[in-house]
Amino acid sequence: MQRRTFLGLAAGAVLSRPTRASSGRTSVSIHGDQFWINGRPTYEGRSFEGAKIEGLLMNSRMINGIFDDVNSESVHLWRYPDTGKWDADRNTSEFIAAMSEWRRHGLLGFTLGLQGGSPQGYSREQPWRNSAFAPDGSLRPEYMQRLQRILERADELGMVCILNPFYFGQDEHLENDDAVRRAVRVSIEWVLEKGYTNVLVDLVNECDNRSYQQPLLKHDRVHELIRLAQSISKDGRRLLVSTSFNGRSIPSGNVVEALDFVLLHGNGVTDPAYITTMVEKTRQLKEYRTMPVIFNEDDHFDFDKPVNNMMNAVRAYASWGFFDPGAGRQLGKGDYGDGYQSIPVNWGINTETKRAFFETVKRVTGS
Repeated sequence: MQRRTFLGLAAGAVLSRPTRASSGRTSVSIHGDQFWINGRPTYEGRSFEGAKIEGLLMNSRMINGIFDDVNSESVHLWRYPDTGKWDADRNTSEFIAAMSEWRRHGLLGFTLGLQGGSPQGYSREQPWRNSAFAPDGSLRPEYMQRLQRILERADELGMVCILNPFYFGQDEHLENDDAVRRAVRVSIEWVLEKGYTNVLVDLVNECDNRSYQQPLLKHDRVHELIRLAQSISKDGRRLLVSTSFNGRSIPSGNVVEALDFVLLHGNGVTDPAYITTMVEKTRQLKEYRTMPVIFNEDDHFDFDKPVNNMMNAVRAYASWGFFDPGAGRQLGKGDYGDGYQSIPVNWGINTETKRAFFETVKRVTGS
């Protein structure tokens, strides 16, 4: 069986012991088209209604777990209803408090962003300033401290973080190509220096999105950054790297050729049959080789129906990721935590939609 591990070592090699902050309890690797955790396939031996579940990575987009806003003109938008102010540390603390319940329902992965995602769910303008990177590409310590807290808890729980460094709407605050490359280097090096072995990389969220301004983050050149990220190692270890595309998009060959695993988005897919088509078309690309296919963003649910986006992904042997954007404050909703992206987030399983997703994951994975 083809084997590619998080540590970038040959099959059968002795893994070096993680150093620094991480205890290294959780290690993710790839074996052919499967994800393994700690040397065994995920959901080992599990199938559901005839569909193979073993080796999948059921996940959810929890992108704003380390969110903050340094723009004084917009930070008031995210205030908590009980205190009347925004609190980035509270947001991360409540994220961490909710993680064990996600895991109890069988969720093994979550996508977390260094530049987050729209705190209004969907938005045309993004005046806020949310980035773990300074304009020159260096790291902002307060963001990384919050990230470390989440990764430590994920390590304890046996969970995998799909770490997303770049998001459209925030990339324009980086100065130039050199700043982008520096951001890649320092963020990857940070993970490796801390010794985390439970991190996958979604380098650029939706690299074919026309809102990107930095040339290196666009789909025709993003493979250059993927190769850069893969070239960074410590003691023989490197991270497994991918990048995602817009909903309904089939990845381009130049990108698939460079990937360690394929990321797809199901946003915009109203007919579940097209989820199956997306997986099939991706595997038919001449650049594709045996590797996992994973949806890490899809805002279509219908969990009570026998045919839905999630189940069609699973039946095509692709992992699936829940994206619950929430109504957003710009619509006057103002409710605390009606989705998992609109700030302020209630990270608990507190709505009908969230409960339906987690109960479905629990049933499908047998957790």
